[in-house]
Amino acid sequence: MAVNPASRTPGADPFVQQPPKVRGPGPIRKAPGHGQPRERDALRAAQLYYLQDLTMEAIARELAISRSTVSRLLSMARRTGLVNIEINAGGAMAPALVRELEHVFGIKVHVVPTDGALADAEVLERVAAHAAHVLNTLVSSGMTVGVAWGSTMQALSLALARKPTHDTVVVQLNGAANPQTTGLTYASEILQRFGATYTARIEQFPVPAFFDEASTREAMWREGSVRRVLDVQEGMGLAVFSLGATEAAVPSQVYRGGYLSAAESTALHSHGVVGDVATVFFDGSGSDEGIEINSRATGPTLAELRKVPRRLCVISGTGKLRALRGALAGNLITDLVLDEGTALRLLNSTPTSNH
Repeated sequence: MAVNPASRTPGADPFVQQPPKVRGPGPIRKAPGHGQPRERDALRAAQLYYLQDLTMEAIARELAISRSTVSRLLSMARRTGLVNIEINAGGAMAPALVRELEHVFGIKVHVVPTDGALADAEVLERVAAHAAHVLNTLVSSGMTVGVAWGSTMQALSLALARKPTHDTVVVQLNGAANPQTTGLTYASEILQRFGATYTARIEQFPVPAFFDEASTREAMWREGSVRRVLDVQEGMGLAVFSLGATEAAVPSQVYRGGYLSAAESTALHSHGVVGDVATVFFDGSGSDEGIEINSRATGPTLAELRKVPRRLCVISGTGKLRALRGALAGNLITDLVLDEGTALRLLNSTPTSNH
């Protein structure tokens, strides 16, 4: 959940805000592009604001800088990991909506409070910011993290908060090229941000999103360079993805980026496809069986995906509701971050017999 410390009002939020964790005054890591003095200022401002409860105006006077500079320093402190803000919604204070969804689906759920008046892009931004905090609790040193691409993953990558790790690998889940573009730059930018956030090694997957023939995919999967990436994927401890959906208000990249022909789109509709994960399509029951294009897709099969211990899905907008229901039916998700409106619709559309 994105927290704006400048607008905190005691008693205005049902969540319990824990004291922010502020790094002590030990050796200071040099921040790229700012230099050591800039980070030292950010640390000092954060200590005064979060630990001593000084106002921005008081900090500005003490440091002899403007209030706007204080605001920028606090933003930098959060962005670079000098400050970590946690929201504790556990115990008796846990929202009933979260408890009910977790009970029904048997997964970990994070609901992002949203206002119905917000534009779809603003909802996505809030969900991405919350998902970035959740992701930091899941990623640890020595882990292999699989990352899909798409509109939501792009937003998530832009919201990531730095958490240095060691011996961590970020691997691309599926190819991104199509007949109109290589897709490499788009997918690479997402991976680069994940890699920089976790100081991780990056493994790109330079293959198309879909091959023209299933036999071509089978041959490529035997090639050493491709096999090496597939082997890295097999070691994933965490997969991070959203769900593609034709009905999404913020259109999924695979449906608007030249990846599917008109004939392929028609075939998917005829088969009852409700969405995709890493360009592998599934129907309302969460099955990928009998969907021809999946034999040419480069994402992990759903059976392979289910083998990953933690599977974080990020959802923004009720347009992905059918896809989300299918993914939950197919046991594709262990951890879910979604906006409040979609969470309510999901719960209300779930048969009582499942409770």
